Amino acid sequence: MRAISNLIARITQYISEAAVRIFGPNDDAYPNIGVQPFTGDPYKEGTANNW
Repeated sequence: MRAISNLIARITQYISEAAVRIFGPNDDAYPNIGVQPFTGDPYKEGTANNW
């Protein structure tokens, strides 16, 4: 009986840790750099067919 309750406790802990990880606060460490200007080449009509 103790083994069954221990198994249920481990399963509950596993699921609750996953839910906290999914729905918890964001832990990404991206820098706050804002919008970056476009530095590429503008689209030129007719050049897309030449490759």
